[in-house]
Amino acid sequence: MDRFKLIKEVGDGTFGSVWRAINKQNGEVVAVKKMKKKYYSFEECMSLREVKSLRRMNHPNIVKLKEVIRENDILYFIMEYMECNLYQLMKDRVRPFPESEVRNWCFQIFQALAYMHQRGYFHRDLKPENLLVSKDVIKLADFGLAREVSSVPPYTEYVSTRWYRAPEVLLQSSAYDSAVDMWAMGAIMAELLTLHPLFPGTSEADEIHKICNVIGSPDEQSWPQGLSLAEAMKYQFPQIKGNQLSEVMKSASSEAIDLVSSLCSWDPCKRPKATEVLQHTFFQGCTYIPPPVRPKVLPKTPPCVGTKGVSENNVARRFSTGTLSTMKSHSSAPTKLNTLSKTGVQRKLHMDRQAPQKSTRSTENNNKLTTNRVPARNSPGNPVLRHSRSLPETGRGAMQKVSSITEKLSQMSVTSRTRSTVKPAVPMLKAGHGKSDFLGKSDDIPPAKRLTRKLVS
Repeated sequence: MDRFKLIKEVGDGTFGSVWRAINKQNGEVVAVKKMKKKYYSFEECMSLREVKSLRRMNHPNIVKLKEVIRENDILYFIMEYMECNLYQLMKDRVRPFPESEVRNWCFQIFQALAYMHQRGYFHRDLKPENLLVSKDVIKLADFGLAREVSSVPPYTEYVSTRWYRAPEVLLQSSAYDSAVDMWAMGAIMAELLTLHPLFPGTSEADEIHKICNVIGSPDEQSWPQGLSLAEAMKYQFPQIKGNQLSEVMKSASSEAIDLVSSLCSWDPCKRPKATEVLQHTFFQGCTYIPPPVRPKVLPKTPPCVGTKGVSENNVARRFSTGTLSTMKSHSSAPTKLNTLSKTGVQRKLHMDRQAPQKSTRSTENNNKLTTNRVPARNSPGNPVLRHSRSLPETGRGAMQKVSSITEKLSQMSVTSRTRSTVKPAVPMLKAGHGKSDFLGKSDDIPPAKRLTRKLVS
C-alpha cells in the first residue's frame, strides 16, 4: 500500500470503507476499498465472491477491479474511481431527471445486467448507492452479495436494501434468481423519474404493505407461489386493490410506466429478462450490441499485488498460454507429417512405374548403337554416368552387361530419390539444374546410350 496515498474517505459500509486515493507511481486516481474483517491467507481473499465475480467479468458498465492487496492481515481492493453514486445525485436534486437522462442510465445498467446474467451471476444488492456515475457513464459496483445462478439454494435471507428487495425475498424464499435484480431496477427507475422511493417500507411487513398499495395484493392468478410462501410463514396479504402507476409517476411517459409495471410484477416468472428489457419501446433509438455468451478470448483478470498474488496470476497465465500453444503444435504436426508421407509414397509409386520404361528404352537404344558417333561429354541429367566410367569391358557382351547394370543402378537411383522426397521442396539435384530436369528431361537421352559411346571411344 506504500504506492497509494489515501486522500479522503468517500463511503463507509457494513463490510468496509471506501477511500479516494492516488497512485504515486503514475498519478492515477483510484478507489481503495478497505475491508473491516481480518484475512490471514491470500487464498481466503481470492475466494471471496466479490473477487471471483469481478475477475470473471469485463464490461464497460461494470466497475473494474485493478488489484487485490493483503497487508498486515488487512484486505484492500484497488478499483477504478468514479465521481459519485446515483443516490448522491438524487438527494441534492429538486426536480426529477429528464427522461432522456434516465433512459441513458437505465440502458447502460440493463446492458451490464444482461452481460452479468448471461455469465451466470446476479447482483442481489442493486440500489442507487451501488450505481456509480462519472459524467454520462454509469457502472455497477459492490458485488459483495453477488451469487452464481447455478449455485445451490438456500440463499441468505437478507438481500439488498429493503426498499429495493423483491417480494419473494421478503417472504423468505430460499430459491430465487436474477429476477430479483429486475424488481430492484423497476424500483430504481421509478425513483429516478419521481425522486421518491416507490416502496419505502420501514420493515418487511410494512414493505409488503407498501407494495400492495401501489400494485395491489396478489391472488391465485397473479402469484400462487407467493400465497404459498405467505402461508408457510403464517402471513396474510392485506386485501388492497392498489393504485395505478400512472398516478404515482405522473410526469413519466406511458412507455416508462409500462416498463416499470412489468419489472415490478409479483410473479418473478412474469418479469422480463435484461435482454428483453433492452428491446422495450422505452429504449427505442438506443443501440444494443449483445455480448457473446462464450467469448472467444477470455477476459483478462486483474493483476494481484504481493509476491504470492503475482506469482499465482502469472503461473495461471503461463499455464493457459502453454496449454494452447502445445495443443496447437500437436494438432498441426501430424497433419504435416501425414501430408509429407503421403506425398513421398505417391511420388515413389509414380517413379517406380516410370523405371521399367527407362530400362526398356535404354535396351532398345543399345541395339542401334554405332561406333562412329561423337561421344557425349558430362551429361547433366544422368546420375548413373559417374558409375559407368569405371567399367573396363567392351564388345556386345559388355554392352548387354552394361545395360543390365544400368537398369539396376537406375532403379537404385530412383529409390534413393524417393527417399529424399519426404521434403519435396528440396530434391537431391546437382547444382545448376532445376526440378524439371529431375523429373522429366532425363529420358531425352537414354543413360545406356551415353555409356556405350564412352566405352567405344
